[in-house]
Amino acid sequence: MNEIEKLNPKPGAAFGSDTKMNAQIVPDFTIQLIDGQLNLILNGRNAPELHVSSEYRNMLSGYKEANKKSKEQKKAVQFIKQKLDAARWFIDAIKQRQHTLYETMKTIMDFQQDYFLTGDEQQLKPMILKDIADRIGMDISTVSRVANSKYVDTPYGTKLVKWFFSEGITNAAGEDVSTIEVKKALGDVIAAEDKTSPFTDEQLMNIMNEKGYPIARRTVAKYREMIGAPVARLRKEL
Repeated sequence: MNEIEKLNPKPGAAFGSDTKMNAQIVPDFTIQLIDGQLNLILNGRNAPELHVSSEYRNMLSGYKEANKKSKEQKKAVQFIKQKLDAARWFIDAIKQRQHTLYETMKTIMDFQQDYFLTGDEQQLKPMILKDIADRIGMDISTVSRVANSKYVDTPYGTKLVKWFFSEGITNAAGEDVSTIEVKKALGDVIAAEDKTSPFTDEQLMNIMNEKGYPIARRTVAKYREMIGAPVARLRKEL
């Protein structure tokens, strides 16, 4: 049974053209920890520095300086000017997008500074999209697009930016803690249990409450499913 559990029921899926299983993730950001200081780098691989070709600028200047311009030359001047304006607008839009990405990730890094300095998931603070949107003065939908589609390379692994967002609960000490911390604590309890007699959700609830996390049984069941742990009868080993 242990061997069968490791097998892939659809091994050919890894080679299909419509799958992302064998795609390599290229992080959009890199966070470095150097001498106790955090450094954020925006990956410019997919957005190289852009500029307007000097050839077309010179061509426009040449047409403008001509003493007498034919009808065709006037049309050429108008055409080139329109294209140069569109190119400049596009370059400005790319720069604004890069600025938005950097500021959003920088704010997330500052908000979760304790985690990025230590790698301890218990240091993650409860954080929702509105927290970041308010700090950078942008719409929540803008932060949501960054969170749901971008990856960041950290000293502790490559993660989807969305991973750093979570609701919070108040522990027994009256402190706000991230649900990520609660799920990790629950996972540790399940990992350390006696597999011949695994804990029920009721027992897990009691243990978590004793650890200072006042959560209900249905919350335990929800978090257990989120961390990929089956019910007690399916975790039992003979």
